[in-house]
Amino acid sequence: MASRQPLIGLGLVLAALLLGGCAVGGGPPPPRVSDLADAGDGRFRASQRLVLEGLDADERGRPDAARARYERALQADSSNPWAYLALARHYVDADQPRPALRHAERAAALFESLDWESPGALVHCDGLRGAALALEGRDDEARLLLERAARSAPSVWGDGHLAAAELR
Repeated sequence: MASRQPLIGLGLVLAALLLGGCAVGGGPPPPRVSDLADAGDGRFRASQRLVLEGLDADERGRPDAARARYERALQADSSNPWAYLALARHYVDADQPRPALRHAERAAALFESLDWESPGALVHCDGLRGAALALEGRDDEARLLLERAARSAPSVWGDGHLAAAELR
């Protein structure tokens, strides 16, 4: 997987920054899908359950099943930013930067428009956009976003990657 090389290089840079004490901020970790599983109306809760099922499938190495769950989550509630975020993560892992960027940007717009009480979710949008830009070879832009994500949430983004378990 030659396209993973930029991510590995950026991950090493971020790890060196964190080990060197350059990570500032780093308040509480950003929210996770499971934190909001029981929030909102029935459509949102149904959508969140499908996102959680997709993340479980991703953790078990079933990316196609995961993507199908995320897409069903959007059918249940097309305004659920977590479903877009999960799809962005899925496409980064599948080395498909264009749909990853599109979904991360949609998630960010929804998080901002819905005025979520937990703005920490935007750190995932930054990190996923950075990872997608790295896949496109846009390393300078990617580095800025990944470094910002690592400073904001070092426990999640310190390695430059958002695992399904970290989003779950």
